[in-house]
Amino acid sequence: MKANAGKVNPAHAGIGSITHTTCLLLHSLLGVQPTFVPFNGAAPAMNALLGGQVDYICNAIPDSVPHVQGGTAKVYAISTAERSPALPNVPTSKEAGLPEFNASAWNALFAPKGTPKAALDMLTDALDKALDDENVRNRLLDLGCDIPAKSKRGPQSLAALVTSEIARWTPIIKAASIKAE
Repeated sequence: MKANAGKVNPAHAGIGSITHTTCLLLHSLLGVQPTFVPFNGAAPAMNALLGGQVDYICNAIPDSVPHVQGGTAKVYAISTAERSPALPNVPTSKEAGLPEFNASAWNALFAPKGTPKAALDMLTDALDKALDDENVRNRLLDLGCDIPAKSKRGPQSLAALVTSEIARWTPIIKAASIKAE
């Protein structure tokens, strides 16, 4: 990529998306500034990759698994600390020689400020129950999702994660001169 930084074009699913920020991280680590090609979502961005309209995408594992398993897309590495059970033969970025390239998509359940604690507790318990259900766990793992350990779940853990992610990504986004619109 360094040799062809001015010639390659990564796709992303929109400014601020995981596909955009993860590529920003990759580019900052490599010291390159390729020309991004924005799309309205990860599916159109992936379709552009599959159609040969762009050169690469820094995509979330669940969005990529079917294409990698089907042989229509090639993955070079995953940016998580451990290999994905859905793509066990794909090395981590650390194994591939770029240990600083560490990022993963995550999802969370948020409620409006002022939601009664009893309602929050009920939602937390229901989510915990779902994440502990064997069928749900197996399906999420098949898709390439990570399931947080019980100790990493709940409002306090989520608040800590959000705070750490803001601190981590803010300098990368500022360095790329990305502005909220």
